[in-house]
Amino acid sequence: MLKTKIIAPAEGAYAYPLLIKQLLLSGARYEPGREIVYADKLRYSYQTLNQRIRRLANALTAAGVKAGDTVALLDWDSHRYLECFFAVPMIGAVLHTVNIRLSPEQVLFTMNHAEDDLVLVHDDFLPLVEQIHGRLDTVKGYLQLTDDNALPTSLPVLGEYESLLASASDQYDFPDFDENSVATLFYTTGTTGDPKGVYFSHRQLVLHTLNAVGTLAAYQGQPLLRSDDVYMPITPMFHVHAWGVPYVATLMGIKQVYPGRYEPNSLVRLYREEKVTFSHCVPTILQMILNCEQGKATRFDGWKMLLGGSALTLGIASEASAKGMVVHAGYGMSETCPLLCLTYLRDPDLELSTAAQLPIRIKTGTPVPMVDLKIVDANGQDVAHDGESLGEIVVRAPWLTQGYLKEPGKGAELWDNGWLHTGDMASVDTLGCVEIKDRIKDVIKTGGEWISSLELESLISEHPAVMSVAVVGIVDEQWGERPMAMVVGEPGHYLDRKMLESHLQAFVDGGRINKWAIPKQFKFVAEIPKTSVGKINKKLIRESAAN
Repeated sequence: MLKTKIIAPAEGAYAYPLLIKQLLLSGARYEPGREIVYADKLRYSYQTLNQRIRRLANALTAAGVKAGDTVALLDWDSHRYLECFFAVPMIGAVLHTVNIRLSPEQVLFTMNHAEDDLVLVHDDFLPLVEQIHGRLDTVKGYLQLTDDNALPTSLPVLGEYESLLASASDQYDFPDFDENSVATLFYTTGTTGDPKGVYFSHRQLVLHTLNAVGTLAAYQGQPLLRSDDVYMPITPMFHVHAWGVPYVATLMGIKQVYPGRYEPNSLVRLYREEKVTFSHCVPTILQMILNCEQGKATRFDGWKMLLGGSALTLGIASEASAKGMVVHAGYGMSETCPLLCLTYLRDPDLELSTAAQLPIRIKTGTPVPMVDLKIVDANGQDVAHDGESLGEIVVRAPWLTQGYLKEPGKGAELWDNGWLHTGDMASVDTLGCVEIKDRIKDVIKTGGEWISSLELESLISEHPAVMSVAVVGIVDEQWGERPMAMVVGEPGHYLDRKMLESHLQAFVDGGRINKWAIPKQFKFVAEIPKTSVGKINKKLIRESAAN
């Protein structure tokens, strides 16, 4: 450790901890009248938001929640979720955002592993929790969340959310405590084994929020998120805090619209009626928005859309851009809180036409401030940043999870040699722009050559009759592996294997890909399997192909 000069603070100087409660100071100061909207059901001001957070803190305390306890939440994306993002960590407890799309057995595992003490559960998830209630080892009680009239339940409910808030005091003096205290916990599902618990401290969430404010607001060209924007998340709030943006929006006092259960036509209506200007989602959800009945009849001029979670193909980006959307790509993962990279357009790029910008916009992006990123080979040696050489992305940043809950071995594997290993294969060009080529487990090795499934997906997506596509490697006796493409066609368009082979042959002739990159098989399906957070489930596709 380098020996440096440190001066002792003055007597009485206050060591200001980085706590989530500090994020609440600005919004109500600058824009107390700005709205928090829950679908078509409720709207209230920032001033009311802060009052409700204090009421919730009192209600939780009355329910027996103490500092260090864990509070589980099963809800759609709502104002209640936003309130819990603040109130639960601010009383020193841990918020466990339960993945409502997991199987009952997986939900049971995560809740027992997290040692949840109190559970807040929406009416729609009562059957799920009732099914596993008898096997929840640590849960002491439940609070019921309802949008209309509370449904009857066999669970030992302590009260209904709105009734409890109405009877609670709107005064609560949130204490200071160690900024390294755990604030949030959620579970990430890998390709093997049980879900892994990913946790973040107050300090990490505050630093991530401050960084995201600067990155999203001070962006060159058209900023993604400024104080006069209207924000609507279209990624689940149980997944990496909806990419951390609700914390950013609340700090900035931005109008926020929470859509509840995701239904594409409803999302489009909310976009129109609430004048939404910024959202984020995975490409599969964007495809649903573009193809739904309301989406086909609506222009999306000025709707800034941040895409992440999986590769953004040129086909989807072009379709969205043609309808007026401004698409950006972002990159991160559950373990990184998540922001690591974002589309960055330099002055010459901004002078290009919108169509000419798209190949730049769909790249993984440039590392955001305070992210130290490099690519390494299998021996951990740095790979050249020349835009061609491939390596695994490894990162350091002040907001990365420091391990997995109760999994020291897996945490050490994640942090091998002092760098967080993402499992993503990428190249980095001389300007620092990252381009992910594939997940390490998804890259296809045929005849000794590497083929990027993501690049193939993007090329296939450019065919006008293709709506969505997933490419995986399947076993081939001669070449080891060959690509297999699962394709969903555009409604009303004819599509067959020969058409796609001819389409890809043009890229072979142009030197973009080699001839052996043309898939050995094309499977035409009505829907491509997705994970619980809307990503393409390549593990399931490979298993299906193998069988």
